Amino acid sequence: MFYSIMMFIIAGLAEIGGGYLIWIWLREGKPLHFGIVGAIALVLYGVVATFQTFPSFGKVYAAYGGVFIILSVLWGWGIDKKTPDLYDWIGAGVCLIGAGIILFAPRS
Repeated sequence: MFYSIMMFIIAGLAEIGGGYLIWIWLREGKPLHFGIVGAIALVLYGVVATFQTFPSFGKVYAAYGGVFIILSVLWGWGIDKKTPDLYDWIGAGVCLIGAGIILFAPRS
């Protein structure tokens, strides 16, 4: 389980970081290399996600959505300095619980 969680976190940071670099390149006029590094990070995100041990693409990406939401809230708090409110945390927690159900619920 530790390996899967780490793969979700690494993939999430690559996706959010890559998207953020492209965002600031296009929206805030940063130099082109921000966009290039962002594009590379987004490609790495796609590759890292394939390292998951779960057999179903759909379940991995559905569960990843919950992790992505938590990481996005934390990114906004740490990088953009936008403090999450109670509803941000509740919503992110609900999504993370849903991701856990998708991945770890006992199935026959």
